[in-house]
Amino acid sequence: MSPFPRTPHRPFLHPRRPRRRAGRMAGALLAAVLAGTGGALALPPAAGATASGTTASGAPARTTVRAGAVRVAERLDRGVVAVPATGGVLVTWRMFGDDPSDVSFRLYRGGTLLTTTAKTNHLDTGGSASSTYEVRAVVGGVEQPGARTAVWGAGRLDVPLRKPPGGTTRDGVAYTYSANDASVGDLDGDGAYELVLKWVPSNATDVADSGTCTGPTLFDAYELDGTHLWRVNLGTNVRSGSHYDSFQVYDYDRDGRAEMAVRTSDGTRDAAGTVVGDPGASHLAANCAVLSGPEYLSVFDGRTGRVMASAPFEPARGSVADWGDTWGNREGRLLSATAYLDGTRPSMVFSRGVYERIALAAYDWNGTSLTRRWKFDTVSSTNQGKGYDRQGNHNLAVADVDADGRDEILYGAMAVDDDGTGLWTTRLGHGDALHVGDLLPSRPGLESFNVHEHTDAAYGYEMHDARTGQVLWGQHTGTDVGRGLCADLTRDHAGAECWSSGGGLHAADGTRISGAVPSLGGAASYDSAIWWDGDAHRELLDHRWSGTAGSGYGQVLKYTGSTELTRIWYDTAARSGNWTKGNPALSADILGDWREEMLWRDADSTTLRLYTTPHPTDFRLPTLMHDPVYRLGVAWQNTGYNQPPQVGYYLGTR
Repeated sequence: MSPFPRTPHRPFLHPRRPRRRAGRMAGALLAAVLAGTGGALALPPAAGATASGTTASGAPARTTVRAGAVRVAERLDRGVVAVPATGGVLVTWRMFGDDPSDVSFRLYRGGTLLTTTAKTNHLDTGGSASSTYEVRAVVGGVEQPGARTAVWGAGRLDVPLRKPPGGTTRDGVAYTYSANDASVGDLDGDGAYELVLKWVPSNATDVADSGTCTGPTLFDAYELDGTHLWRVNLGTNVRSGSHYDSFQVYDYDRDGRAEMAVRTSDGTRDAAGTVVGDPGASHLAANCAVLSGPEYLSVFDGRTGRVMASAPFEPARGSVADWGDTWGNREGRLLSATAYLDGTRPSMVFSRGVYERIALAAYDWNGTSLTRRWKFDTVSSTNQGKGYDRQGNHNLAVADVDADGRDEILYGAMAVDDDGTGLWTTRLGHGDALHVGDLLPSRPGLESFNVHEHTDAAYGYEMHDARTGQVLWGQHTGTDVGRGLCADLTRDHAGAECWSSGGGLHAADGTRISGAVPSLGGAASYDSAIWWDGDAHRELLDHRWSGTAGSGYGQVLKYTGSTELTRIWYDTAARSGNWTKGNPALSADILGDWREEMLWRDADSTTLRLYTTPHPTDFRLPTLMHDPVYRLGVAWQNTGYNQPPQVGYYLGTR
């Protein structure tokens, strides 16, 4: 349980109203409005610690604030976690974004004080699998209420699942279910994250394959102890596949409890059995494509799974041919995100189209009703002919790229401003991956690294200014560059390193480091990244693929100066999803200090396996979830082709 009373989150809107109780403002150390400033704050080791000569950078140091625009982050507990480690038991906990810089922590084992420290982790050399721990923050000399944990004896937390039974589609094909993408949110307001998990049938399909019947997509909510909270069934009028059924979990009405928002249709059933629309309607064509019928945007109560409201979904399908074909491959490409479009309250954003026509719609939820904020459409008179069509990706990103306190949507090779107007387009066309953050800290603002599919694109991969779209560097390849990644791997080069299936490892300024890309045993690693061990570099999060199994097992890979990577963690029982994309269900800073956790399913999808780092660190910084770019990245991580969340400041070594 959280040490905080469950009070609604309220933004501190005016400095002359200090008595108004706020949630955790992303302000003191990780201000939401800093995402576009390109500032960097030295991230020193905690008091009394050393960092082996490494200089790291963390939260931004300077602010550009639009008057009144302060957004509120989640009110979390300390998220204490303990795991066996070399030499004892490693205990880690959260530092909040609004903790004072001189906050310290008292760690107790079994009620006995072990240490008082400025760090957010401690290696207890006398700990054992039976130990219990409590962490209490000390603020202004006053010890705060504590948070407790027992040791995860296996080095991970197993979350038991209620696997749904399979079924048979109308064409006589049997299917079973497997656990797929997940997200987190504080569904009940207790300061701890719960899980929302997507179940996909074995006949889930890519939108390009319209001649396949699929079982329905399901969503479950769980406490981390495995308590099953609810199940939502999207029904057969929403085909199952990664382009159809992305979902958002976020506290949209700022009452301290997260909701789930997702596209629904006739026959969607909530946790209480309430049906959205017409329960008897079927909109499946003869080949099982869904090219007609109503679509809704539905909001579900995070506590109960009950539908609270549904509205006609926009961007609406309309005529399928308006999106570039007649069989639904182009109109069925849908993405979703969460963004602070007014700078203070979160909005949900849903989109349709990537290859030809592109449209996005933003909605607000006030606890009782859905209101459309704006709609962007490339065929509107405002946007037509300006180069915004054909620029979408199978993923997106959200960040305040112009430092006005309000978020923009980076939609592949184009961006939409906070008010729903087009911001810029590079005209480089569709791609499968993009990464947005302070990748090149020597210049102001944020950057975006993109790969591009069209062989006639001027660049197969490139980095551009996230505010203007101006290309900073890139390479013409003449090939479909399908994978790409940016992560700070080494202190030998300033900023992040970036690489792609187009060839070569590059420094953030475009300098070519190697003609090879980071690989293990000949298998290139482009899938994801994770802050896992004790330094400020990022490791690579990947899987060891098996074509026979149709999945892989999870592994963490380390760059040590050569493009031949070193494997520092793996578990053959941790199974990946999304075919060769090789994703865990989720990677995010869910518990403990600022390092990231990873959530993998087991082989038969009866358990989710939650792993946290066993490595001590000499660095401390606030939970990444109190950085707005990162937190919103966790919200959109399940969308389309999963990409890792980035932070809105430079986190790495120079």
